[in-house]
Amino acid sequence: MDVFIEKIQQLRGLMLGVSLSAIFLAPLAIVLSLYLVTHPKFLHILENENEFGFILIVLITVVLVTSGIWLITGLQQFRSLSSWNKRYSNYLKKRDDLDKLISSEYKLDKE
Repeated sequence: MDVFIEKIQQLRGLMLGVSLSAIFLAPLAIVLSLYLVTHPKFLHILENENEFGFILIVLITVVLVTSGIWLITGLQQFRSLSSWNKRYSNYLKKRDDLDKLISSEYKLDKE
């Protein structure tokens, strides 16, 4: 069980990086997409370029939806990792306390 927990602890750094990238990059993509949609030239492009305008609207919608999902998932993962870190620290403390108790009870620490 300890090996499994250690592996998860090693992967925690990677998962933290993914959640932080979601927290920073997803809002950036949302803001950029909203800037493009609200730009005065955007309506001009939609009026003049029929097929391109339609594809552009679809792509921006996909970016907004994907970034929103990515942001929500990143925030949930970040909270989950914080909770995991607290529980893991408690586990290590309890394990060390139990090891000390067993060592002192059976006088194993004198060897």
